[in-house]
Amino acid sequence: MNFILLLVILPLITAIVSLTFGRWLGQKGTQLLTITGVSISFIISLIFFVTNTLNGITYTKYVLNWISTDGPIGLWDFILDPLSVIMLLVVTSVSTLVHIYSIEYMRNDPHVGRFMSYLSLFTFFMLILVTSGNFISLFLGWEGVGLSSYLLINFWFTRLAANKAAMKAIIVNRIGDFGLSLAMFGFFYQIKSLDFPTVFVLAPYFSEENFIFMDMEYNKLTILCLLLFLGAVGKSAQIGLHTWLPDAMEGPTPVSALIHAATMVTAGVFLIIRCSPIFEYAPNSLMIITFVGAVTAFFAATTGLVQNDLKRVIAYSTCSQLGYMIFACGISNYLVSMFHLMNHAFFKALLFLSAGSVIHALNDEQDMRKMGGLMEIIPFTYSMMLIGSLSLMGFPFLTGFYSKDVILEVAFAKYTLSGSFVHWLGSISAFFTAFYSLRLLFLTFINNSNSHKNSLYHSHEPSLFMIFPLIILALGSIFVGYIFKDMLIGLGTNFWGSSIFILPEHLSMIDAEFIPYHIKLFPVILSIFGAMSAIILYSYFTYFIYKLKKNSFGKTFYSFLNKKWYFDTIFNSYIVKNVLDFGYNISFKTLDRGLIEFIGPFGLVISIKNIMKTVSQFHSGHIYHYAFVMFISLILLFGFFTITLVLNFSISSKMIFFLGSFFFFFEKDSYKKLK
Repeated sequence: MNFILLLVILPLITAIVSLTFGRWLGQKGTQLLTITGVSISFIISLIFFVTNTLNGITYTKYVLNWISTDGPIGLWDFILDPLSVIMLLVVTSVSTLVHIYSIEYMRNDPHVGRFMSYLSLFTFFMLILVTSGNFISLFLGWEGVGLSSYLLINFWFTRLAANKAAMKAIIVNRIGDFGLSLAMFGFFYQIKSLDFPTVFVLAPYFSEENFIFMDMEYNKLTILCLLLFLGAVGKSAQIGLHTWLPDAMEGPTPVSALIHAATMVTAGVFLIIRCSPIFEYAPNSLMIITFVGAVTAFFAATTGLVQNDLKRVIAYSTCSQLGYMIFACGISNYLVSMFHLMNHAFFKALLFLSAGSVIHALNDEQDMRKMGGLMEIIPFTYSMMLIGSLSLMGFPFLTGFYSKDVILEVAFAKYTLSGSFVHWLGSISAFFTAFYSLRLLFLTFINNSNSHKNSLYHSHEPSLFMIFPLIILALGSIFVGYIFKDMLIGLGTNFWGSSIFILPEHLSMIDAEFIPYHIKLFPVILSIFGAMSAIILYSYFTYFIYKLKKNSFGKTFYSFLNKKWYFDTIFNSYIVKNVLDFGYNISFKTLDRGLIEFIGPFGLVISIKNIMKTVSQFHSGHIYHYAFVMFISLILLFGFFTITLVLNFSISSKMIFFLGSFFFFFEKDSYKKLK
């Protein structure tokens, strides 16, 4: 079954060929080549899903052993279980549609070949990530999507904002990647293997073991799970490491759709779901995951209320929906989280690509306050945006409704403090989600036009290359949830097999069927109420909104939300500034240029020079000077040996450090004079 290798490797081949020979292939040649590559990968994924996954067949492909010590620790192997195949379908389908959409969107860009090759390279690394059979190859894909996202966000590298956004994305993700690296080291130290089956089987056997660090006792498995989760926090933009995600909007709109819909940001959620056999035996880590996911959903939903950039509003909705997926994992409902991940890919890609159509029609205008009245000018784009927004807010019987509401139901059915907390916080977040979704539609399409005359004069619907992906994604945003619900999360389904593991005491799907009916309806009612509130407020009470923002409390509250809870300000003022100050003034000037050079080469040269200058004063030619030096030297030598023999004294490292410090301060002035 070498076609599995073809599925993964084909986007890499097309990316390399397009990047290397793009000048000779031309714009249309590179577009045709890259689209063909990802399309074939999608077709192979679909065939495998129909012929194998639906029949309960899991396939493992061993390729080579690429890291060895005494035994193999880095097998290059692929695993195609239901979890991997669903991710393959999502990634390849959305990537294919984004490639097709980019034909028209990037038509006037002189570097289309480079852009298309970056998209294919991104797809390749994501395919490596979701099909890997061990932590090492997963980490290769993990780092690869981070590199590719840097290249794509910084595609227009002459723009300073794009440079900053790309650097911010890759630097913030380094923190999460460091946590994932430590987790891998910990599992290898404990189990001597990084292969998924081996780690999953042996992890429960040390779930009760503890270790001591800084006089405190910690559970080994809990710490390793939290390190894995730190990786997910960085990649899936959870609160604390979320700041890179909204700024990633500086890349072209197809990049935003690819990063935010089905690929990079969902990698952290996928990691948690893949490692469910580990997390299930670390309940304390699950509680932390639940809390972080719920707070992220609420934070991003409130922040999206007052954002004015079209793409930034959708970006914060991505952050909020990722919070739903994360806290669904925290309450051990991994299959529901995966179902929402799949559904989210369709309506979020639809929203971003529809936003790209709006921006394309208005000559790259992204401020919603400068839009309005577009419903009559680009009605098709309005229809697509309406479908995506309704699916996002969980409107009944659209795709988002079938997963988002189930997450809240199973949270309530846990009947625990953490379950109730995330249920109510998630329900309130659903209200805010509906509010900013309808606010976006109203300001962009329904409100009186605030656009420039030239922008409206040249506005038009997109071409077929942009319309076709939007239609496919709209159909997915309407029907995918209904079609796949029973197969993926229905009671008694055996679709996932052993790819997702849940302890029996953590199951709550059955209890969710019997919760009170008004609890099930509560999120839907809040969503509809939030949508109606946005329409009424922005239709009839605009002056009230203006006055509310002008008084002291309203201005403070608006600034708090608009400035993203001041996370960037706090990070820059209290963390980044202090770290840079430490790095320059203490680490560099005091330690590297200071202590090390005083004790090291410069200090040694200066000290010897000063000693020789002092000693040379005794070379006067007078015999009584030489006799005096010899007499003092003999006394000192005799005294040193006497003390050593009598007191059994030896020079310790502390004594050397003391003498070195004394020497450092003694020679400091001389060193400054030399400089």
